[in-house]
Amino acid sequence: MNNNTPYRLVVVSGGTSDPSSTRLLADRIAARVETLTGERDSGITLTVIDLRELATEITTALVSQLMGTKMTKAVEALAAADGIIAAAPVYKAATSGLFTSFFHVLDNDLLIAKPVVLAATAGTARHALVVDEQMRSLFAYLRTMTVPTSLFASSEDWSDTDLNKRIDRAARELVLLMESGFAYKIRDESWGSYQHEFGSAGGSETSIDVDTDLMRLAAGGGVVNRHLLDRARAADL
Repeated sequence: MNNNTPYRLVVVSGGTSDPSSTRLLADRIAARVETLTGERDSGITLTVIDLRELATEITTALVSQLMGTKMTKAVEALAAADGIIAAAPVYKAATSGLFTSFFHVLDNDLLIAKPVVLAATAGTARHALVVDEQMRSLFAYLRTMTVPTSLFASSEDWSDTDLNKRIDRAARELVLLMESGFAYKIRDESWGSYQHEFGSAGGSETSIDVDTDLMRLAAGGGVVNRHLLDRARAADL
């Protein structure tokens, strides 16, 4: 990407309270990304997806696959994003159901190769491994480019200067990935080499070859004996 063009940064916050420690952590990461990109003569445009405001629509999409207005806008923002910050609260050794449900209803192709910072908050440090054990596997399934540094903040971390160091490291990793334009190169050069689901990614998935035995059977036709067909064609010549 052109370094003089603001990067489109999307924050997905799964916090349910107001104020929310999850949103606070996400905002601190976004602020650091903005500072770093500003120093590199680019900057960001920020969109925040606050999942507590989408709770009803997430439930509807989960049980009926119907997208409401807010969900549609969230999907459009993620589709256009150059970078993503995904922050979740941890309850009982797992990320919140609201957070995971939101990503479960997204098309599998929506976030391919997009750079993502993973972050989580909890009341105790006992949940520190949730980011790497649960969130990273979810985003690996969605085929994103998660940055190497995971971020976690428990109650005692907010006054620890090490948290700021980790935020700075994760933010720098995100900025470098956005600058590389890797996600756009994947779409331009390797999109067709991925396994896609029909109808995913708004129809931009790879085209489907209908001239196959499997597709003919699905349409009510029969399997063609290609050996006999080739002999018949040779006889006509």
